[in-house]
Amino acid sequence: MRHVTFVRPALGEGPSADAMTPLVFAILRELTPPEIATTLIDERIEPFAPVPTDLVAMTVETFTARRAWEIADAYRARGVPVVVGGHHPSMVPEEAEAHADAVVIGDGEAVWGEILRDAANGRLKPRYEAAVGAGPRPAPDRSIFVGKRYAPVSLVQVGRGCRFACDFCSIHAFYGTHREQRPVAEVVAEIETLPSGRMIFFVDDNLLFRRDRFEALMRGLAPLKRRWSCQISIDVARDDRLLDLMAAAGCALVLIGFESLRRDNLKQMRKNWNGVAGAYDDVIARLRARGIMLYGTFVFGYDADRPEDFETTARFAEAMGMAIANFNPLTPMPGTGLIARLAEEGRLLRPTWWLDPAHRYGDAIFRPLGMSADELRDGPTAARAIFYGFRSIAARALRGLPRWGVVNTGLMLLANFVSRREIARKQAAPLAARKDPDPTGEGAPCGSP
Repeated sequence: MRHVTFVRPALGEGPSADAMTPLVFAILRELTPPEIATTLIDERIEPFAPVPTDLVAMTVETFTARRAWEIADAYRARGVPVVVGGHHPSMVPEEAEAHADAVVIGDGEAVWGEILRDAANGRLKPRYEAAVGAGPRPAPDRSIFVGKRYAPVSLVQVGRGCRFACDFCSIHAFYGTHREQRPVAEVVAEIETLPSGRMIFFVDDNLLFRRDRFEALMRGLAPLKRRWSCQISIDVARDDRLLDLMAAAGCALVLIGFESLRRDNLKQMRKNWNGVAGAYDDVIARLRARGIMLYGTFVFGYDADRPEDFETTARFAEAMGMAIANFNPLTPMPGTGLIARLAEEGRLLRPTWWLDPAHRYGDAIFRPLGMSADELRDGPTAARAIFYGFRSIAARALRGLPRWGVVNTGLMLLANFVSRREIARKQAAPLAARKDPDPTGEGAPCGSP
């Protein structure tokens, strides 16, 4: 075993302006013996340019599954073994086994050493099941990203899992009730090695793991004087002390899943706890008072939704001065309670939509009750057009400037213009748009000499 190629497939055509570093590969690089060379091919930011290799390791998301299987099939046709992991293969291992020599179920670092030994001996197992929480949690070796143009944000992971169990969430499907966090001192030590001028984004699905540990993390971050952002549950906003600690620790932006303005929808998605912090406008006011920008996410297609909700929601996000917002059609992901319920109700239009060549990004995948499938497809686009219109962007920036400051407002403007571009690039695009049927290129030397 001399060389491993890591591959991150892309969604659709063209480079992505908001691609961030795939942290999983930096972790696997750290766990790879130094005598084994590694190459990262990230289709989101660069053309697919294969090199001679002994093993291919690929992380597969549901939206990139078709492209991943194209790449995997091409490598295997040339005699190069392929191992795949990530949320998608973990949820549908039988599908993945048709395109890979080995499928990892769970977090890959727990079994990576075993995979390398087995691959070197030519005896890869069809499946490697990683016990949740069993693997090492090393600091990532970010040297694998050198020379690649990613968004200027440093990603850090504190923990895994979430306290909640929303029925649309693939994170709960993957981790179940398991939750874990790294020691604060370890996280702080990692951050101290990162470029000082960059925003840090904590990739945890919910940074608010437990109150005492959250407070300890905030106390550890405060002396670093770094600006950071995170995903967090809305219940943090009912606690003024936690909000004050976040602001003092350098929090610039939080991503909160508001999901819907309709209470019936929140109950159906098992997220009725979204009301514990009070009305949405009260939550937003508490964040605004501390100069923390807000990235709000909304989803449409639950049973109480109606066609007028697209504009109503976009106007709400605009009026609340959200720095960024996302408006998406409800997407049933494999392994979730949502896809099981819709299948049982006979409402899935494309049960394996991620493999369907006719599927386009943004298409409705099921029959909603309160609107047509076409309205569910077009409504989020209309909401984005309102929120990301030039006048809306300018108005929100001017309104936020006194509290956010010049630097953060500049980042907000950049994020809005990047979002406009990415929305236009992906909307209605096929999930695996490539001109060449052989993604390695005709005659490309995939295997080791």
